Amino acid sequence: MTLSHLDSEGRPRMADVSAKAITRRVASAAGYLELCQECAEALINGNGPKGDPWSLARISAISGVKHTARLLPLAHPLAIDAINIDHQWIEANRRAWLLVEVSCESRTGVEMEAILGVCAGLAGLYDALKSVSHQMTLGPVKLLKKEGGRRGTITVPWSDCPWPCKKTIG
Repeated sequence: MTLSHLDSEGRPRMADVSAKAITRRVASAAGYLELCQECAEALINGNGPKGDPWSLARISAISGVKHTARLLPLAHPLAIDAINIDHQWIEANRRAWLLVEVSCESRTGVEMEAILGVCAGLAGLYDALKSVSHQMTLGPVKLLKKEGGRRGTITVPWSDCPWPCKKTIG
């Protein structure tokens, strides 16, 4: 197997994607933050100590997507066309779910942008609720779907996830 992000001497490098075709790229990822009862009540009431927790999670998710190339040094900076975010609260297991879908026209995919969007959004939700309690557990986070590029469409089943893999939002 040839490693695309190592040069001939084994040093890290950004892969050359200039020969790839520009295609529509879409990726979605999801994850959750499991909350204690006190944090769950603050989330449900929309009155966390820093304001509406879901709004802060959405803003954090957008920031995570937009800063992916800064956080992952071998990721290509991308001109993102759209970021769509959805959230769900599952009372039965006190899970605050976040779904992030990212799209662009590019030579490389947006999987990492979707994954980092979920991670940043859930971290933002944690930050919004931590003064209530630190009894929260983040994750897992998973890629659900990617479209575009030479591999075409890939879906990753996740039975716990409240969104079907085929769902696109926006």
